[in-house]
Amino acid sequence: MNTRMNTHAVTRTPTADRPGTAEAELLIGGMTCASCAARVEKKLNRMDGVTATVNYATEKARISYPAGVSVADLIATVVRTGYTAEEPPPPAPG
Repeated sequence: MNTRMNTHAVTRTPTADRPGTAEAELLIGGMTCASCAARVEKKLNRMDGVTATVNYATEKARISYPAGVSVADLIATVVRTGYTAEEPPPPAPG
């Protein structure tokens, strides 16, 4: 598996079904209902080449995005939508 870190310390993992894309997970804050999650998901999916799924219950977004999009772009889109977004903390060393 080929991974590299960007400036936001998210592992860019190429996806087998969409070469040239990477995946990220973001923690989304401020959602109060399923409609909020749908709103965030819709805004992310409007970005060129981005495919996102937002889960209200876990307050997480799983996002597949092309090389021309950065994690900062994804976060900015969520923030402009009226919610907070941040990367999950790195796993504890074990």
